[in-house]
Formats: sequence, C-alpha cells, structure tokens
Amino acid sequence: MTKTLLEQLREMTVVVADTGDIHAIEKFTPRDATTNPSLITTAAQMPEYQEIVDETLKKAKADAGSGASSQSIVTLAFERLAVAFGLRILQIIPGRVSTEVDARLSYDTEGTLAKAHGLIEQYEAAGVSRDRILIKIASTWEGIKAAEILEKEGIHCNLTLLFGLHQAIACAEAGITLISPFVGRILDWYKQETGRDSYPAAEDPGVLSVTKIYNYYKKFGYETEVMGASFRNVGEIIELAGCDLLTISPALLAELQSTTDELPRKLDPAKATDATLEKISIDKATFDRMHADDRMASQKLEEGIQGFTKALIALEKLLEKRLAHLDGSAVLSSAAENFFRAYDLDGDGFITREEWTGSDAVFDALDSNKDGKITPEEMGAGIGAAFHLVEA
Repeated sequence: MTKTLLEQLREMTVVVADTGDIHAIEKFTPRDATTNPSLITTAAQMPEYQEIVDETLKKAKADAGSGASSQSIVTLAFERLAVAFGLRILQIIPGRVSTEVDARLSYDTEGTLAKAHGLIEQYEAAGVSRDRILIKIASTWEGIKAAEILEKEGIHCNLTLLFGLHQAIACAEAGITLISPFVGRILDWYKQETGRDSYPAAEDPGVLSVTKIYNYYKKFGYETEVMGASFRNVGEIIELAGCDLLTISPALLAELQSTTDELPRKLDPAKATDATLEKISIDKATFDRMHADDRMASQKLEEGIQGFTKALIALEKLLEKRLAHLDGSAVLSSAAENFFRAYDLDGDGFITREEWTGSDAVFDALDSNKDGKITPEEMGAGIGAAFHLVEA
C-alpha cells in the first residue's frame, strides 16, 4: 500500500507543527512544534484554551501582589503566556518547542538577551531543561548577535523572519542551531511585484531561496539546521522534501496526510556538494549592504516584525479585557457570598422563602430549579439578575 505524503516526508525530514493549537498537535504528533505571536494570539482567543489564559492571569495577579495595577498584572501575564502554551505543548511532543522573544526587541540585542534569559528561567523553573527549548528571534543583525551569545551559553535559538542568503550565512557563522526561512512570504512578495497569480512549485521563489540556503549550508559544512516555514501550498512542501525540518500548518498537514502519491527526495546533502556556490564571509557592513540590495528581504523582514508587533498588542488588549472580566467575577462572587450569609439565618446552607425578606420576584429569579430554596451556587449565578430587580 502506498504511504501518504506525510508518512514519506517524515522518513527524510523532521516534521514540525506550525501552530499554537494543542489539539492539532495531538492529532498530527510532530516531533517539534513552533509558535509565533500571531499563533499564540489566535489560540488565546479560542474557548478551549481560555483555561490557560485565565490560569496565567490569576497566577500573575497573585505574584504581582495586592495593590498591583492591572497594567503590571497584564504585563507579567503577557510575558508568561507563550511559556504556558509551550509547557502544554511539551507534554505532547517528544522534541522541542520554539518560543518567540517580543518582536518589538528585534533591533535591541541587550533587550533580546534579557527576554530570552527570562523565557529560559520560566521553563527551567517549571522543570523543563533548556535543550527542549528554541528561543525564536527575528533575523536582524542585532537579533543574530544576541542569538550568538545565547548559543555560547547553551541556549539554542531559532532565527525567524529569514528571507535572504545574507541572513542565513550570518546565522550559520554565528553558530545558530536552526533557521526558519519563510517560503510563502517570499512567494507573496514576488507575486505582488510581478503581478503573476502563481508559480509552478519547482519555480517558486521561496522554494528556490530555501534550496539555495540548504545547499550552501551542506556544501560548506555548516551545522545550522534549515527549517522551511510559512507554506502556501503542498507543492512547496513537496519541492523541499529532504530539508532538515519543515514547519507546517495543520491544514497542510491534513492535506499531506490524506494524499497518497510518490514523494521523491528533492534536497540531499550529497547533491549539495556539487552546487556552484561562492563562499561569503559576513560582517555587519556586508550584511547591511546585502540587506539593502535585497528589497524583498528588507521589506518582508520589516513587514514581519510589524505584523508580529500588532499581534502582541492585540494579545495585550485581550489579556486586559480578560483580567477585567475575572476581576468582575471575583467581586461578584464576594458580593454573592455576603448576600447569601445575610439571608441564611439558620446557617444550614440554604435560604428558604421563609428566611427571605426580599421581594418574591428576586427569590424566584435566584431559585433557578424552583425547589423553594436558594443554594450558594444559585446565588452566585443569579446575583446579577437579583441586583437588577432590586434596583428596578
């Protein structure tokens, strides 16, 4: 029986799930998983992950201490939420999870280092060793320099938003563990630039870019792993079969899993040695020059940083709203408890109609199961309606 494309791909490439959706990770059982601010923000809005968000906020509020402002609580929770998702993901996968540094620090080496150290401290405090974490950093010169320092400390990095060969070479020379060149976003740029609706998979500019990076690394003996990312279609994945790793969305994983066809290996270290490539040494001046000359890479890097920044701002607003909701629920719970005690005259855990001295309309609103008595749970659930009726 012919194997599925996904089964064959796994025989030559490490498959990584590109999602913050824990259920999708459970379904496709990848070795590794990677997230980004957009994925975390999306997952945080899904009802099934409300528990993770709420737990993070409650813990942040407790750790911030009494009297802490809502902004300080949200900031603390914001810094912890990606790790909270990462910890859940690590319970499912056998390998590593990539957790991203705040994109707003992409041009700040010292700020990136501080955030990366904070992320690792959180994981290690939760009992997860640093070898299961990849710190995800944008491939700016400042980000690459921060990652170089982290790698020397035994903290492994995944350099993201990578679009040009100069970025890839700088990462390899810095001893970075893994890079994530963005296939689909490169295709997007060329389609917009040329006005073309599509490219054959073998001519896809994103595919060609990753192929060149892969061959360069293998030809010159770099150990940095290449993980193709940001795919727009299965054809791109097929053309990169054999790449060290590929991080793939749940929708495309499902398509690969449901398709049976032959999948030939396209990228091979042995073939890379025959590639006609010139070895380039990268310093900051060379990096800056090549980056300025590569309009696609410079535009897509900046666009990616801005996009991730917008997602982070949206996540902060989401946390602010959720904290306000939780605070309101806590106040309501306290009010319900005090309200209940005032009417439970004999302390038996029920308020009967005889004990109730308020209006019948309020009693009936609270007595949801109509058994003639109000429980603490009914009081908590219906106190909003009760207050409304009392005010009326």
